[in-house]
Amino acid sequence: MNAEEVELLSDSKYRNYVAAVDKALKNFEYSSEWADLISALGKLNKVLQSNAKYQVVPKKLTIGKRLAQCLHPALPSGVHRKALETYEIIFKIIGPKRLAKDLFLYSSGLFPLLSNAAMSVKPVLLGLYETYYLPLGKTLKPGLQGLLTGVLPGLEEGSEYYDRTNTLLEKVAAAVEQSAFYSALWGSILTSPAVRLPGVTFVLLHLNRKLSMEDQLYVMGSDIELMVEAVSTSVQDSSVLVQRSTLDLILFCFPFHMSQATRPDMIRILSAALHVVLRRDMSLNRRLYAWLLGFDNNGVRTGPRSSRQSNPEDHATHYFNTYSKDMLVQAMVGILQGKARGR
Repeated sequence: MNAEEVELLSDSKYRNYVAAVDKALKNFEYSSEWADLISALGKLNKVLQSNAKYQVVPKKLTIGKRLAQCLHPALPSGVHRKALETYEIIFKIIGPKRLAKDLFLYSSGLFPLLSNAAMSVKPVLLGLYETYYLPLGKTLKPGLQGLLTGVLPGLEEGSEYYDRTNTLLEKVAAAVEQSAFYSALWGSILTSPAVRLPGVTFVLLHLNRKLSMEDQLYVMGSDIELMVEAVSTSVQDSSVLVQRSTLDLILFCFPFHMSQATRPDMIRILSAALHVVLRRDMSLNRRLYAWLLGFDNNGVRTGPRSSRQSNPEDHATHYFNTYSKDMLVQAMVGILQGKARGR
């Protein structure tokens, strides 16, 4: 209990508010069916709305826990919608400063919801993010990776809410600064396999192909090691679609003739990417060879203009010998030595 709550306890009306919240929370303990949960949420909502003049919500830890339980994927959408009503009531009452302070308390239930939500629930959830999370600006940073992991599943191709989700992510990036946004995005891609495809796809769609990678280094985030680890993990994902998208990203972000990454980082990415040949998938092999031989995904020659050869075969030979051969040998040696040690 913080000093503000202790001070409020001298107010008899606030003490009655605390008692009413306690009583409303008891209803959750006796809920045996989903209909009971909707009833319990309704009673809690009435108590909160009746005492909206108090910006400090009592028993917030227990309330946060109960709301998270009501968003369990096994429960029907009716319970989810009712719980989201409660979240909105609380967010209106406490205001942005208190929400920023208690972000983890209320977000632990919200962030996992979108990937499991019914179609009727998704717009309500996105509305909460748009209305109450976006205005938090830079104070969103501590919970940013969780938010992105929660929102990225909405970037499913052909989804009714694709454009709305994309716009939300763009606004979040603007609110927290691009480098912080992309650092959190790489963290999500590294730790959450389920968001790798939408995460990498988002990056690819927001790269400016007319600029070099050196002119948009914010995409790498504030920690290049994190991006390298995320890309290396993603290119070895069990999904061919994820691997393909990651190779497209590597082709643009990590050409051998540029120096965005250190040599050890390039070898780390190359060592991971070489494993795609085990798939025996032509779409993956074509991208890998294009990267090694100095072509983009459309077969256009890359590399310094002065060193580009007019004949594609001559260009491939020159590029390989000049830029990628030594690193390929080093990566292969590292892989073979690792396998030998693992015997």
